[in-house]
Amino acid sequence: MRIATIADLPRIVEIYNSTIPTRQSTADTEPVTIEARKEWFFRHKPDHRPIFVMEKDEKVVAWVSFESFYGRPAYFHTAEISIYIDAQYRRQGIGRQILALSIEIAKNLQIKTLVGYIFSHNEPSIRLFQSFGFDEWGRLPNIAVMDGKEYSLSIFGKRICE
Repeated sequence: MRIATIADLPRIVEIYNSTIPTRQSTADTEPVTIEARKEWFFRHKPDHRPIFVMEKDEKVVAWVSFESFYGRPAYFHTAEISIYIDAQYRRQGIGRQILALSIEIAKNLQIKTLVGYIFSHNEPSIRLFQSFGFDEWGRLPNIAVMDGKEYSLSIFGKRICE
């Protein structure tokens, strides 16, 4: 796993866009563009709110980002974590590797609490986060509408250091 560079952005977007049709990982319903994601990319700072990519076979196969939570100073020590994995590499333990490394890295980023927003029907992601001690801290029932169906969003959290 390494810090993402702007050269990785096309692959980051490609992996992200590949999850949209699954209706499992994002509330975006149409593909995003590289241009549209540049501002998002540059908001991430390697020493505070980084984006990492995971490589396998000399190819970026997954990425993880740390986002500031709610954008207020009092939440400085809380970050949202998002993990996206290329479809060909799912269910091979990469999510476990990324989440384990991310928890360790977060401690060095002055992050005390990690939160993840996971669709309530995304059982593989829920199992992954729960296996690392994340608890469901809340549920927002039927707040997303995709393809005419309503979906709930669960909020998972973990205190990683005091």
